[in-house]
Amino acid sequence: MCNFFQMNNHSLEQGLEFVKGIGPQRVDLLRKELAIYTFGDLLGHIPFRYVDKTKFHHIRDIQPDDDAVQLRGILREVELLGEGKGKRLQAKFRDQTGVIKLVWFQGITFMEKSLQIGAEYIAYGKPQFFRDEASIVHPELEIVPKNTTAAETLPTTMEPVYHTTEMMKKRLCDSKGVRKMVQALFQKLTPEYIPENLTSELLRKFKFISRYQAYKLIHFPSNEAELHAARKRLKFEELFFMQLRLLQLRGKRDENIRGIQFLKVGDYFNDFYKNQLPFELTDAQKKVMREIRRDLGSGKQMNRLIQGDVGSGKTVVALMAMLLALDNNTQACLMAPTEILAQQHYEGISALLKNSPVKIALLTGSTKTKARREIHAGIESGNLHILIGTHALIEDTVVFNYLGLAVIDEQHRFGVAQRASLWKKNSTSTQIERGNYPPHVLVMSATPIPRTLAMTLYGDLDVSVIDQLPPGRKPIETMHKYDTQRERVYGFIREEISKGRQAYIVYPLIEENEKLDLASLMQGYEDVQSYFPMPDYQISILHGKMKPADKEFEMQRFVKGETQIMVATTVIEVGVNVPNASIMVIENTERFGLAQLHQLRGRVGRGAEQSFCILMSSFKLSQEGKFRIETMVRTTDGFQIAEADMTLRGAGNIEGTQQSGVLNLKIADLTKDGEILRVAREFAAEIVANDLHLEKPENAPMRQFLEAANKQTRGWAKIS
Repeated sequence: MCNFFQMNNHSLEQGLEFVKGIGPQRVDLLRKELAIYTFGDLLGHIPFRYVDKTKFHHIRDIQPDDDAVQLRGILREVELLGEGKGKRLQAKFRDQTGVIKLVWFQGITFMEKSLQIGAEYIAYGKPQFFRDEASIVHPELEIVPKNTTAAETLPTTMEPVYHTTEMMKKRLCDSKGVRKMVQALFQKLTPEYIPENLTSELLRKFKFISRYQAYKLIHFPSNEAELHAARKRLKFEELFFMQLRLLQLRGKRDENIRGIQFLKVGDYFNDFYKNQLPFELTDAQKKVMREIRRDLGSGKQMNRLIQGDVGSGKTVVALMAMLLALDNNTQACLMAPTEILAQQHYEGISALLKNSPVKIALLTGSTKTKARREIHAGIESGNLHILIGTHALIEDTVVFNYLGLAVIDEQHRFGVAQRASLWKKNSTSTQIERGNYPPHVLVMSATPIPRTLAMTLYGDLDVSVIDQLPPGRKPIETMHKYDTQRERVYGFIREEISKGRQAYIVYPLIEENEKLDLASLMQGYEDVQSYFPMPDYQISILHGKMKPADKEFEMQRFVKGETQIMVATTVIEVGVNVPNASIMVIENTERFGLAQLHQLRGRVGRGAEQSFCILMSSFKLSQEGKFRIETMVRTTDGFQIAEADMTLRGAGNIEGTQQSGVLNLKIADLTKDGEILRVAREFAAEIVANDLHLEKPENAPMRQFLEAANKQTRGWAKIS
């Protein structure tokens, strides 16, 4: 949850030293271990689960899939069983409906002395079943004072469980210690400390409880209904203000930042579309092209993301947008994260424009000094139309005559500052002459992400999706084979090679096991050589430890068809385009994530022939490993795979999102709360459309909340 609270006389920005019962040592511990400094910080330290001790269970009702249960009964027949490591203390625990075993493997001597046979206890723990007999291992036990009714022994609230650290536990400040501090905080807090930040219309429409109630009940709910009400309110609030902030940023950008107006569709675009485009655009590509043309003609600066799987035709759409820039007397550039990918874009676009007067250049870190000078001069004079490259494009020495469109590929690999530097690339004289407009920005991503993540990560961008493959492309056939079936897999590769095809065989290379993995790769290379001997077969090898020149040599041999098999690590994941390669074999599949498997599979299926992806694994697979393999075999849809990946790993671990401050959510979970996010965004969009600056009286609570939030250094500053 956002730790931003409106400043007033009852300020949640007060330090915790002002809370009675939290001494200087604990204040210092909270600061060092959890970055908790203020009332608001502690209030926003939400429990991650709850122990429900507000009711008793009956022993006869316990089921194998039950979570922890709380029982009240009599302790009977305590006995010591087994020897050595199997030594255990066992007791029978009886209520009016049945008997359950309580078992201890540790602290046996202490427990044996302290247990009182015949006394009434409250036992709490997770039940286990063996041969239809239930038991609880290491239960929490509390003796019941005599003449106490069941109702008198039950707590009135569910017990919150908080994240702590090992150091806090060593200093006797575990979850229970944090709970006591939150209880002490609520002794001081009144509703004035937590003013309302939603409009009365939203509160009425969704029947939200007050903000003060929501925080009190998220820490100390009496039952599931109260917990649900608190979560509903706080999840909506968190997602709503995130979306409101992102949409405000976009609205203010549209309001304040004019864009070069591309009104002309001229010879560059029309000649390419009518005479040089080698295939018919898909309906999805046409739809995205219409969205781009609408943006470019609006007079506002375009900031649009194109999402689409590998091979869906994003680059052709981007090229057509660049030709529109040329038709309107401006230049264009395309920035890629690696030299291999930049080179691939340069070769692909050059081939598409081979009969065109468009002048293109490639600028990377490897560009020689003489060629670099010529490129700099050509781009500044305007003689060069399109510049393709890597981070070299944003060097100070690169100055465009008039940059109208910047295309950024795999944008999550670039920092905000790197992307923003493209805005300042036009020459001063041209800007004075034609207006100080930043270039339009078109972002491409071949890493599909779920809809809920797109709304969050790219909430201030317009998102276009290309969800069709070009005609003639056949879906890749994916199959799972075990190591014991390797002979058959190699036989299949041999058959495909006899048809003139090529194959990749990919091994994992993970940094912490680099030496071991490299040895595994070399062993695999030797195995492949023994099955595909020279001179009948030629094999390339590629891994990250090779010198750049050696990598390029091996890659070119494969591209030219001089080698039939490429044995490699994941360095081929991005930027390798060999349409003749029709087989991707992935060794040790269980060691790859879903996103990486999908990217690797995308290296094949680039030609008209049927392609295959073979996932190799041992029989020892975890449930997660099985799920990943089953997902890959079931679908080639990158968006379905991204949804499965987010379900598996959570939103914060999806590739490219780990460092996004937008995902520092305290209570909402994008894997589960997509519907709340959708509704929150709808209402945020409606408010921004009618009152961008939140100046209307009814929107004052939201404006005041965001103004207070903007003053804080923790949190919202990360969203941009």
